[in-house]
Amino acid sequence: MAGLHNGAPTPNDITVHSQSRVLEVSFSDGASFRIPFELLRVYSPSAEVAGHGPGQETLQTGKRDVKLTGLEPIGNYAVQPAFSDGHDSGIFSWDYLYFLGSQQDKLWADYTARLAAAGVERDAPMPEKAGSSCGSH
Repeated sequence: MAGLHNGAPTPNDITVHSQSRVLEVSFSDGASFRIPFELLRVYSPSAEVAGHGPGQETLQTGKRDVKLTGLEPIGNYAVQPAFSDGHDSGIFSWDYLYFLGSQQDKLWADYTARLAAAGVERDAPMPEKAGSSCGSH
């Protein structure tokens, strides 16, 4: 999880737009981003999605229509969203939200490239797991 750096922008306002499925975040440096729920979900910093280190990521599919069902503050440094597919273990620091918002185009390109490399469609259902070696979901 990305931590807060001294002097890093912090959110002035966070708005959940359920109809358009975007999280709008306005930051103290004047930047404002509309981050789609799908992008938040496929780039969740949770161990379930990101793994415990490089190369351990789990490619997320079937998240185009995911909804945000909750958004809980975590101290003064992050939020923890709950998604309609049951995923609720990612903690999104202010730094990480800023990164997602400011790098959306690159992140979407990386995501679609990973889907293509895996030969998987964006809307394909997630494969069933036989079990999990991590208790982080």
